[in-house]
Amino acid sequence: MNFLENFFSKYPQEKIIKWFKQICLAEAVSWFFLFTAMIWIRTDSENIFSIIYISTIGSIHGFFFTLYLLFLPSIRKIYAWDDEDSVFALISAFFPFATIWIDKKLARFDRE
Repeated sequence: MNFLENFFSKYPQEKIIKWFKQICLAEAVSWFFLFTAMIWIRTDSENIFSIIYISTIGSIHGFFFTLYLLFLPSIRKIYAWDDEDSVFALISAFFPFATIWIDKKLARFDRE
């Protein structure tokens, strides 16, 4: 994890927080499009456009999912999360739209 700390140490905390909030939103939106792609591929699996759509959207969603996971250690350090909060943020990455909740409720300085 040293390489992540070295990479994120170049940037101010405000910028990392802004990027994390954008990644949380983008991951949730990409999950929505991935869900539509899954429905489309189930209803019309022979259509070439549905195959291209799910491949493209799946790659985009995977990119945002990976970014979310890469940002978690630095965000944990910024917000001084304990182990319970960190595990909750990690597990929420696997549930639809839960990253928005992390952005709105857990990633705040004024929470109690």
